[in-house]
Order: sequence, then C-alpha cells, then structure tokens
Amino acid sequence: MPSGTTALSPDAARRLRLRTQGLALPDGGQAAASPADVVRRMVALQGQDLPAVLRAIAARSRAGTTLDDVRAAFDAGELVRGWTQRGTLFATTPRDLAGLVSLTGERVTHLGRRVREAEGLDDALVDRAEAITRELLASSEGLTRAEMIDLWQQAGVPIEGQRGYHLIVTLALRGVLHWGPFAGAQQRMVATPVTVPAEEPDAALRRIARSYFTSRGPATVDDLAWWLGLPKTPVRAAVAALREAEPDALAEVTVDGRMMLVGGGVLGAGLDGGGLDEPGGVVLAPGFDEIVLGYQDRELVADAEAMRTVVPFSNGIFRPAVLLDGRLIGTWRRAPKAGEAPYELVPGVGAPTRAAVEEAVAAWPLG
Repeated sequence: MPSGTTALSPDAARRLRLRTQGLALPDGGQAAASPADVVRRMVALQGQDLPAVLRAIAARSRAGTTLDDVRAAFDAGELVRGWTQRGTLFATTPRDLAGLVSLTGERVTHLGRRVREAEGLDDALVDRAEAITRELLASSEGLTRAEMIDLWQQAGVPIEGQRGYHLIVTLALRGVLHWGPFAGAQQRMVATPVTVPAEEPDAALRRIARSYFTSRGPATVDDLAWWLGLPKTPVRAAVAALREAEPDALAEVTVDGRMMLVGGGVLGAGLDGGGLDEPGGVVLAPGFDEIVLGYQDRELVADAEAMRTVVPFSNGIFRPAVLLDGRLIGTWRRAPKAGEAPYELVPGVGAPTRAAVEEAVAAWPLG
C-alpha cells in the first residue's frame, strides 16, 4: 500500500461518502451551510428534475432550510441552472457555470451536431436564433420556456418538434442563457453575462477536481471524468498536476484494495478510524440525487437489484432513494396512494428497518 494511504472497509467508505455528500454528519450534527454554500462546495448537482434538485440542495443545507429558501437563492442570482456537462441540466453557481461550460461546452455541442442536423438546425439558423435571443433577453427580466418559444415563433424561428429544446440547449452551451429566477413554479431564462473573471481551463479543472473529491469522496478519477463528461486522459493529468502542486489537496484511501481519493482535510478532521465505525441509520434522498448519480461506478452504494428499484425502466428516471448505512436499499414516495406503503425495498429488509424508513418518510420536511 502506498505511503500515506488509509485503508477503509466498504462500510466505512459508504459512511464517509454520506458525510462528504452532506447527507449525514457525526453524532447527529447539523449542517451550517446555506443553499449557495452547499452548491458552491459541490460545484454542481444533477438538476434535470427541478423539484428534486431543490430538495437535494435543501437536504444538505442548515436545519430548517425550506424549498422557498433555495428558490430565493436562485432569485438572488446566487444559484443558476444550465447544461454544464454530459448534455444534462445541473444546478450550480455563476462561477462554476462559466468554468464547467468552458471545459465541456464545445464537446457537448459537437456531440449534439447530428441531432441538430436531423432537426434542421444548421449553424446559420442557430446564429440567427442567438442574435434574436440576445436582443430579447437584453430587454426583459427573463422569459419562461413558453414565452421564449412563442417569441421565436413570432420572429420566424422554426421551433416544431424538438427544435425549441435543442435551440435552448445549444444557446446555453454557447454562454447565451441559463435558467435563473423563478416565475411561479417555473424558472425564467435569463442572459448569461460575462461577469465572472476568466479562469484558465486547466486551473478550472484542477479546482473542480479538488471540490469533487472533497464533496463526493471516496471516489475514483474515472468517476470524476464520467461526471464531467470529459475524456479520462486530461482529467487524470489534471488530478496528477493538482496532487503535485498541492500535495495536501487530496488524500488516498483504499477500499477492498481499490485506490480512491477524498479531500485532503477530510480524514484529518477526525472522520477516519473510530469516527466511521458506528453504523448509520436510514437516510432519504430525492430523485436524481448525487449520492447515486455522482459516480460512474455505483457498486459501493448499490448492487444491481437495488438499482433496479431506483431505475425500474430504461427511461433515465431515477426515483427517490432509501439508504441504510450508506447503502441503497430501495425507493420511497412522499404521497403514496391509499393502502400503499411509502417505500419499496429490496427483499430481506427486516421489520425494524422498515419501521425506521416509514418514520423517516413521515418526518421528511421538504414536501
């Protein structure tokens, strides 16, 4: 084992991951973070399901944080939502929106070229839509999707089928717009201003790598590359450069002989050894949560049977998750139908755990 590497059992690694994710703290402690602090620490949280990501942020924030508090952070411009990586919506901060799109935007745009061509969205049409959109957003406080589509249609921009959606994504990746303040239950699209100081892509990648392992470790470098949607080679090089320049930025752990990384201050903060010996209880997570989706390799948290409960169909929908001591054991629902249990658990879960899950669902404070 390399010098300075800490060996963790799978159970200890799962408990540590719950803590770095902000979903469980030692001795029942409470987070002291605001919604903006949570997202700044985690860089970005999967956000294609808007209600789910609001709950994911609130669940990691200080006690008493409400969904309205999270919405207020979007209204204040502290948080935004955009297509930052893998062609998927994420909630992030203005700084990390700029940093992530600088790293991933060109690649995701290129990968979507054939889809745009099939929809009849050539470069000339996208350029025209961009010019119209910049003018529309400059003279408004933001537009809902329906309002934007209607104004494009009035301007003669073809939006039939999926064209409107693909135009929004492409313009977001060009740095033209993002989802920002709320208009009722919906977010408005607003112009993305160039107000964030420019950051060299290599520096941005190193900074984001440090944050990823601090907020999601233990994890592998390949997990990070998958999460970003970038090739493994440059991501591995960036992590190696970070570790060479800042030897204390990251720490190595092994889990069943497999090398993983965590933030450098995590183990030194007393979370190793006895701090990870005590089993944790039931933790609930909303749908599409980073505790499940934040890794390419999910075997530490879930076996194939458990994943089938969370993703029962091949439609990309990830249900809310039930974790026991950091391991996925099923799904839960906030409003079950009459006579239905508020959870669906894998076979073999005992009555005490089922009672604990039911109690946790009843106590869930986030609607």
